[in-house]
Amino acid sequence: MKAYVFPGQGAQFVGMGKNLYDGSDECRAMFERANEIIGFRITDLMFAGTSDDLKQTRVTQPAIFLHSVILAKYMGSAFQPDMVGGHSLGEFSALVAAGAMSFEDGLRLVIARANAMQRCCEKTPSTMAAVLKLDDKTVEDICASIEGEVVVPANYNCPGQLVISGTNEGVARACEKVKEVKGKALPLAVGGAFHSPLMEPARIELAEAIEKTAFSKPVCPCYQNVCALPVSDPAEIKKNLLMQLTSPVRWTATVQNMLKDGATEFIEVGPGTALQGMIKRVDPDANAHSAE
Repeated sequence: MKAYVFPGQGAQFVGMGKNLYDGSDECRAMFERANEIIGFRITDLMFAGTSDDLKQTRVTQPAIFLHSVILAKYMGSAFQPDMVGGHSLGEFSALVAAGAMSFEDGLRLVIARANAMQRCCEKTPSTMAAVLKLDDKTVEDICASIEGEVVVPANYNCPGQLVISGTNEGVARACEKVKEVKGKALPLAVGGAFHSPLMEPARIELAEAIEKTAFSKPVCPCYQNVCALPVSDPAEIKKNLLMQLTSPVRWTATVQNMLKDGATEFIEVGPGTALQGMIKRVDPDANAHSAE
């Protein structure tokens, strides 16, 4: 069984998607439609911008979404998923690729999500850090021990890698405790505390946009971040998408559940190879490769 997985923020690179734009009239038309919807030529930034351009949340999220969804479209009849999943932002790509919503509606939601998250980042100085070499329970306990600040587990990426998220002070104090117990903490160059309670204003803002968007039953189950379980009901998909902003990404459990449910091949659709690495950390024997 084929599991198609879609990357999230951090997978971007300068030049992403240019081969699709240059190589297919249909892909070029989708990129140009996206430029119209977004209101600026995001393709210029994707193909020939700077790394700093692509790090802006309002640019990063639609850029990764576009690369992923248009690549899936380019695959044509070769795109035959038995299950799909996406890491954070990638969940939107997965849902569009699986037919749960239209390309245009998915892009509009991603734009609304990126802008709402950007405003949260500007309102409260906050950050994230990757914690390595410790088990999940140890990291959870460290986060719970920090008083007077927000710091929570945000991305359960794979065994031995858990990203924490919160206020600058909360994350800094948690990182010190990580080092005390021989773990490794790497501050991440992100705009704010994604997948934490600090994203609550963004969740409220996005609720109206999601409620107005038409969702259909996807062609195959989508394993959603908040539960790591296969979901096909449009109402449940919408609820989980909204909860995702303030809840952790349960990627380790997602991969484990896909394997348990029969996944024999993981195909990463979009920029980068980060998900393949995480999948191999969950199961070294997993067959994981890139669509490109």
